[in-house]
Amino acid sequence: MKVAILAITRNGKEIGRRLLAAFPEMTLYAPAKLRDDAGDIVWYDGSTTLMAGRLFAEYDGVVYLFSLGAVIRLISPHMRDKKSDPAVLVIDDKMNFVISVLSGHLGGANRLASEIAGRTGATPVITTAADVNKTISVDLIGRDLGWRIDDDANVTRISAHMVNSEPIGVFQDAGSREWQPAKLPENVAIHDTIKGLAGSGCRGFLVITDRIIPDDVAANAVVYRPPSLVVGVGVHQTTTTDTILNGIRDSLSRHKLSAKSISMIASLRRPIPVDGLKEAAARLNVPLKLIERQRLAEVQAPNPSEVVRRFEGTPSVSEAAALLASGGAILVQKQKFPPDLTVAVARAP
Repeated sequence: MKVAILAITRNGKEIGRRLLAAFPEMTLYAPAKLRDDAGDIVWYDGSTTLMAGRLFAEYDGVVYLFSLGAVIRLISPHMRDKKSDPAVLVIDDKMNFVISVLSGHLGGANRLASEIAGRTGATPVITTAADVNKTISVDLIGRDLGWRIDDDANVTRISAHMVNSEPIGVFQDAGSREWQPAKLPENVAIHDTIKGLAGSGCRGFLVITDRIIPDDVAANAVVYRPPSLVVGVGVHQTTTTDTILNGIRDSLSRHKLSAKSISMIASLRRPIPVDGLKEAAARLNVPLKLIERQRLAEVQAPNPSEVVRRFEGTPSVSEAAALLASGGAILVQKQKFPPDLTVAVARAP
């Protein structure tokens, strides 16, 4: 995180320096009227009100070293929503308490408050219900693993069921299991199938999958999309971006897979890069992995082709690339889109 510290008193200035000693990557700001000869502070002239708002807009997190009430008045005109607001913390003038004020979960204020407390001896003040009740934070599951929430419309409702200890069902068929705590809360139960989940009578569901799920389950679920799918693509030099994207979308749709779980596109490395491939990856906001033909030729693909071998030097491009890049297994075997595209999809372990 890119974190700023704002001090406006002499005590605050020294507390800021203590923070810098513990967190040298942070940046300390203070008004020019407190200037001294040390070079560890960014001095500013003019209004603290303007500076407080500027730091709120420019940093991932801001630690304000003055009263909570004053901070609330200063930042309230700049607050938008929990997805975009930075982490905001307040530390009192004696460094007794470090308070997580805003964006505790998504912005990381709770974690930062705990880290500051751990290194400085201050007492962390964290008030979010999931943390206080030591239960699962619905909006943070899989965040460190690169997961995306499919649609956050249900997050608040399912979070309420979680902190109220109402029955929550979990189904997972893709992605890492590292999100699970050592011991699940008593109100949380794991289910092996979507059908079992739907019939469980739970108030809400947590679903971790790269597949499209039934509407009746989705209506009461937070759905997490792990980056588990690798799309292998075989193209000609002139295959267009739209042709590639349409082929990928069609292949995923036919097999009820989510495009939000694509982790990368993989294909054959050619002497001259294929512009359509590069642009398709950019539009999907995923990396493009290009693999040498010798490595592709060594892969035992489900549907090798002698025609492809003659033209490309390997009997498989899309399936072989998907298998190599994912390290997993084929979910969608080679789909042909005449005249110049093939698509295959593999799932990472």
